[in-house]
Amino acid sequence: MGSATWLNGISNGNDSRQFKGDRSPCGPSRVLHVRKVPIEVSEAELISLGVPFGRVTNLLMLKGKNQAFIEMASEEAAITMVNYYTTATPHVRNQPVYIQYSNHRELKTDNLPNQGRAQAALQAVNAVHSGNMALGGSASGSDGALMPGQSPVLRIIVENLFYPVSLEVLHQIFSKFGTVLKIITFTKNNQFQALLQYADAMNAHHAKVTLDGQNIYNACCTLRVEFSKLTSLNVKYNNDKSRDFTRLDLPSGDGQPTMDPAMSAAFGAPGIISSPYAGAAGFCPTIGFSQAGLSMHTMAGMGPLVSGRMTLHGMAPTAVHSVLLVSNLNPDSISPHELFILFGVYGDVHRVKILFNKKENALIQMADATQAQLAMSHLNGQRLHGKVIRVTISKHQTVQLPREGQEDQGLTKDFSGSPLHRFKKPGSKNFQNIFPPSATLHLSNIPPSVTEDVLKDLFSGPGYTVKAFKFFQKDRKMALIQLGSVEEAIQALIDLHNHDLGENHHLRVSFSKSTI
Repeated sequence: MGSATWLNGISNGNDSRQFKGDRSPCGPSRVLHVRKVPIEVSEAELISLGVPFGRVTNLLMLKGKNQAFIEMASEEAAITMVNYYTTATPHVRNQPVYIQYSNHRELKTDNLPNQGRAQAALQAVNAVHSGNMALGGSASGSDGALMPGQSPVLRIIVENLFYPVSLEVLHQIFSKFGTVLKIITFTKNNQFQALLQYADAMNAHHAKVTLDGQNIYNACCTLRVEFSKLTSLNVKYNNDKSRDFTRLDLPSGDGQPTMDPAMSAAFGAPGIISSPYAGAAGFCPTIGFSQAGLSMHTMAGMGPLVSGRMTLHGMAPTAVHSVLLVSNLNPDSISPHELFILFGVYGDVHRVKILFNKKENALIQMADATQAQLAMSHLNGQRLHGKVIRVTISKHQTVQLPREGQEDQGLTKDFSGSPLHRFKKPGSKNFQNIFPPSATLHLSNIPPSVTEDVLKDLFSGPGYTVKAFKFFQKDRKMALIQLGSVEEAIQALIDLHNHDLGENHHLRVSFSKSTI
């Protein structure tokens, strides 16, 4: 059958008759029929649907019919792809598309018009895909298909760590590819690393192929993803370093609150957010996955490559607003100054507004969107005045100051000119010392006359439990102090940061990555 006759057969709806049933009546074929394809979709975006499962050998788009045909290198790859997308509907341009076996055994497109773009996109995508597979070693087969017995656990290294990357950020990125069961983060060889376990190995394969070599933020925080030799992770504690999303009852292990069911919803625990392409509730969907995986515009030569790699679109520092909504505050205890000090650990706070009619909520305007993202990832779920606070990106772009004469009760404050901003100097060392809340605090700017006992008394006076104290050996202007819990340390930082120690020295307090 010639190409023109073959195309005419498709146009007459040989595959279209199968639309009525949810399942295709056809047997397996390496040619797959895609329907409900948005008319503006690019060839590269469609090809990217098949890339995680193996090599894509041909593509035919029928834009007038909102349909397409994808030909895989092997029937096995096509079967894996259909099985996966049966349980996880793929999205292109934020629209669901549906994939089934075609009754055609191959695509004959040699003499068809307008196939030049499809062939160019195939070459570009397969070239990038081959590069990714070469980087990842030999865990996959020759056409990039999943190998039998492959682990569902990934080892992740973040290189060029210009901005801190939290467990929550990793969860948000990797949950686009399937249900994440467990994550353990750690530092090894001065590199931030993580082990991440999926519900099944196909999820891990899909994530590895797509994310290896990508940048979390523009031009930095590069992901190196490989399969772990471990087949399962044993998580003992749910805290900012490790989490088991199937066990909400685990202790925090370091004084942090255990995750309550509301938090599990925020992280998309299994059974709460079932679709692997659902954004985590409670987190701004910072990564714009326009289809199953990354936006593939750059693969088709339509966008810039950063250091020869794509960036995860939407994760640039300017991609989200800089205003945070903080909820579940203790209305009897909270003040704009307290929020300014606490959120100021992660960025320069310009304005704070505690809502007049709903004082358990506040809006906080940070200097930029990256600082807002940092504050949200580190402070969401922490305890303040006995309550677990929620931090999300607000729809507001600025915090409005009250009009002259408007009753406000001092609930709105402008801190844009404050001398206490930690990050106003470009290249400040403070950028390198941003850590999650911990029970151990880092103290600096201590004058020579202030002794260990003076500092211990300063912290124990308000009722905090001082468990340990240590001056830095090489620099007595700095010390570590360990308190009874993370919640105590958060409150102590708020109370005692910028405390006047005399001799024109004001105490600087921040969270420490070290313990005593």
